[in-house]
Amino acid sequence: MQTIHVPVTVPVTLSEIKLYTTVSFENGETYVDVPLAFQTWGKLNETASNVVWVCHALTGNHRVQEWWDGLFGPGKFYDPKDHFIVAVNVFGSAYGSFGPTEPAVNGKTLYRKFPVLTIRDMVQGLEAVRNYLKIDRIATLIGASVGGQQAMEWAIQQPDVFQKVVLIATNAYHSPFGIAFNEAQRLAIQADATFFEDVAEGGQQGLVAARAIGMLSYRTYEGFGLTQREEDTNKTDAYKAASYQKYQGEKLAKRFNAYSYWYLSKAMDSHHVGRNRGTVEQVLKSIQAETLVIGIDSDLLFPLSEQQFLAEHIPRAKLATLQSAFGHDGFLVEYDQLINHLNAFYND
Repeated sequence: MQTIHVPVTVPVTLSEIKLYTTVSFENGETYVDVPLAFQTWGKLNETASNVVWVCHALTGNHRVQEWWDGLFGPGKFYDPKDHFIVAVNVFGSAYGSFGPTEPAVNGKTLYRKFPVLTIRDMVQGLEAVRNYLKIDRIATLIGASVGGQQAMEWAIQQPDVFQKVVLIATNAYHSPFGIAFNEAQRLAIQADATFFEDVAEGGQQGLVAARAIGMLSYRTYEGFGLTQREEDTNKTDAYKAASYQKYQGEKLAKRFNAYSYWYLSKAMDSHHVGRNRGTVEQVLKSIQAETLVIGIDSDLLFPLSEQQFLAEHIPRAKLATLQSAFGHDGFLVEYDQLINHLNAFYND
């Protein structure tokens, strides 16, 4: 049984909803009546053919207007006037869905007892919302980074559902380099003794350090040179780049929590489309949707070779490249290029 709570309407066409559902994680643990926060924006057309489903990245959420406003919103490429836009806050996150700091129905907060979850567990939540909304076909499924991992996994599990899939700066399995970066961030969190106290503010200073480490994988040498270069060449301390790293860490810590960051990074590590299925190449061939794979030429964390691999092995895939000085975060910066590639994809 699912318990449906009344939507909170933000304006008329923007609705934030909390769905309560049952989930059985890959590790064998089952939880009943746990929350899933999601948002719909716009209205379904008469033929229900205008659904655009967005999968969010590591610390994103279901409110796409807050973090991807270069693509989504009135007058933007995906305009809610024309599209029915759906986004779900994934399990493990910090914005209302079942996670380490979001109590289960019994009121118990799990913190470090939260199950180690996978990308496939996240996709269970997406599928639960799709079933609730009674959506049989999705015109476009789009995701970047961890969102791209979710989109790919879902397109493999439900190949008949999606007409078009857009995979941005993502991969078929998470690399040893990416896993190493994530472990370095988790070690930073665990170096903060308060992480082990299982309280809402636990590990927050560790999270500041973890995010600073993560920023190094999201940006580039060139990007830091462009934005953090010193005008005063006589300085010996208080450098702009150092202040920027601290600022980014503290900024995240104000809106997120260390437990969600720890578990979501574990989920990213778990991503491997071939796990218990066969070879990666064989599994990618099961994606039936017309697919646009977009890579970023300066991406350190998800290098372009990973997107080239996807485009080579997904049957109806095309590859496009963003030129950017800003590395992995280029998908949040290079909107003109991104829109040009999307226009070509839809008009081909």
